[in-house]
Amino acid sequence: MTDPLFLLALAASAGVVGSVAGFLAGLLGVGGGIVIVPMLYIALGLLGVDESVRMHTAVATSLATLVPTAWNSMRSHRAKGAVDNAFLKSWGVWILAGAAIGILVGGGAKPGILTAVFGIVAMVVALHMAFVSGEARVADGLPTGVGRVPMALGIGGFSAIMGIGGGTLAVPLLTLFNYPIRRAIGTSSAVGLIVGIPGAVGFILAGWGEPNRLPFSLGYVSLVGFVLLAPAQTLMAPLGARLAHTIPQAIMRRVFAAFLAIVAARMLWSTFG
Repeated sequence: MTDPLFLLALAASAGVVGSVAGFLAGLLGVGGGIVIVPMLYIALGLLGVDESVRMHTAVATSLATLVPTAWNSMRSHRAKGAVDNAFLKSWGVWILAGAAIGILVGGGAKPGILTAVFGIVAMVVALHMAFVSGEARVADGLPTGVGRVPMALGIGGFSAIMGIGGGTLAVPLLTLFNYPIRRAIGTSSAVGLIVGIPGAVGFILAGWGEPNRLPFSLGYVSLVGFVLLAPAQTLMAPLGARLAHTIPQAIMRRVFAAFLAIVAARMLWSTFG
């Protein structure tokens, strides 16, 4: 695994994965993690990385990459007044609690469990993108009191287990409760920090003594992947954002939904097939 050719292939894979994730994030407004985790998982498999650490490495590295990208995104959205501080004060502690539960479950889970959870939730996200209108609503306002707790725990917990930012789950869930879409996107960048920081630390600790982890890793977090994924995302996101104004979003959402469904099906097949 310390072979220079392996490290070069790993670096190239991280650059490609980060570029695709950044482009799609800019084009569709989806979190990069929903692309990074399955693509990195597949790439690590092609590179011969041991199955016992493949999914953990993909999730952990995605969470670490999420921190700088979420920070930059939050600063940008905050400058435009799109980050809801009241929501973060009310929901943040429960999202953090959910992330802690997700870290405890995910850090020690068997690889098949992580792959299955990601595949199932990713399939649900794909179906939502393909068939649920952005105008769909289940209520006129967000749950309050104890009613918000299960939703917040779910956002934090599943995001941590899957290695994704809050946006992939938080944005569609919040908009179903008549929450303004722009504020949902801006606030979810802060949710990404709530999930990403403890998530990365948790997977570092969980994988610290793992003998099959990648070279130049902190626990399950690949430093090679971390160093290359974030810059590639940052470079490609503006290109995707510019293209978003020239292609109908409805078409692109369905194309991405099909891509995500295929990837989710492949991951589920690798687990249950």
